[in-house]
Amino acid sequence: MTKHHLAKAGRLAVLAGLGLLLAHGARAQGSGSATLDAARARGYVTCGTSGTIPGFALVDSTGVMRGLDADSCRAIAAAALGDAGKVRFVATSTQNRFTALQSGEIDVLLRNTGWSLTREGNLGLAFASVNYWDGAAFIVKASSGVKSAKELDGATVCVLPGTSTELIGADWFRANGLRFIPVLIDGDSAIQQAFLSGRRDAYVSDGSQIAGFRFRQGPRAAELVILPERISSEPSGAAVRKGDEKWFDIVRWTHFALVTAEQDGVGAKDVAGLSNAADPDVRRLLGLEGELGKALGLDARWAARAVEQVGNYGEMFARDITPLGIDRGQNALWTKGGLQFSPPMR
Repeated sequence: MTKHHLAKAGRLAVLAGLGLLLAHGARAQGSGSATLDAARARGYVTCGTSGTIPGFALVDSTGVMRGLDADSCRAIAAAALGDAGKVRFVATSTQNRFTALQSGEIDVLLRNTGWSLTREGNLGLAFASVNYWDGAAFIVKASSGVKSAKELDGATVCVLPGTSTELIGADWFRANGLRFIPVLIDGDSAIQQAFLSGRRDAYVSDGSQIAGFRFRQGPRAAELVILPERISSEPSGAAVRKGDEKWFDIVRWTHFALVTAEQDGVGAKDVAGLSNAADPDVRRLLGLEGELGKALGLDARWAARAVEQVGNYGEMFARDITPLGIDRGQNALWTKGGLQFSPPMR
């Protein structure tokens, strides 16, 4: 290597070292979360959703995004930025949802996305919470006379490509010694129209999406039958990028705060009147004592804002999911036989 090249390499090393020092200094002055700092700088959290699934994320007649996923995003914004309205919803598809998160286009993905080993192990993502315990299900036309998924031998089945349901469906048919013809169509609307057209025998997707699809048919909902089998366990919830542990903590514990609020009987309308609450758990939840917010890099009222502005988990479920005709089931609190729980908030 010539002296010129050595000198150039030395300058590059110095610049690289200076960059590391500046990055370290910026982190030291920030919140400890690059994602939170970026959201604060732009003034809102970017949340990837579907925008097409009733009960989870669907724009209403007034242009407002409604649903459990949308409300979960709002709760994160309320906790992290102080205002549930400081969120921008980014429509994502089954094909681009993970790249949108990996690239930084969105801060958090809440799109009926199932938690699995390969997604967490291969894609650089971490699932922070489960806001809905789900399972894949089939829907058929009532006129078919089909009463059980095991009657679908040889059926043509609509399924979204690039989803865990595509693999789940194939595994289920193989495990049960049945044949089927998968019909891969991208896009919720397109695949649902293909099923309704009468050219396909069944449609398989998450049970929640199937119920939302059936609900949207209005008076014609009775013409469709959701088969009783759930052929998988699909915990779905919030995914974030790996490498920002503080942001992961904020997203995870915001969900736990909503569940804890339901457990403690604290609803949206109760928060303002609990400044003199005697229950230590409630006082910690609402930031009246302890330093839970400090542990997350947030202020003391982070959880109180999330509950007051969006509601506790039970209120969200009643508002967003119950109208679809879905009961709490696995999404009931653990104290009532369900799977929704929170570790101690202390």
